[in-house]
Amino acid sequence: MSNHTHVLVALASVPGATLREVAAKVGITERAVQRIVAELEGAGALVREREGRRNLYRIQHDLRLRHPLEAHRTIGELLELVLSGA
Repeated sequence: MSNHTHVLVALASVPGATLREVAAKVGITERAVQRIVAELEGAGALVREREGRRNLYRIQHDLRLRHPLEAHRTIGELLELVLSGA
C-alpha cells in the first residue's frame, strides 16, 4: 500500500491522532504526513475540522478510489477491508 493509504488507515483507526502520532505509526516524517494530508484534502478524501487547538480529519468514505483498477470501490470499502482484521 502507498503512504497515502497508510495515512488514511492511521487516521481511521485513531480519529483524534495528531500528525506527529500518524507519522510515528506510519514510519515517515511529520512533514511527509503534512504533505500527504494536504494532497488528500485537495483530492476531497479528507476534510479538516478545527476543534479547539487541534485539527480533526473526517474521511470521505463514499469517495471512489482514483486508480482505474480500483475505481469501482470507495475509500470506506478499502478502510473496512484493511481495518476488519485490526
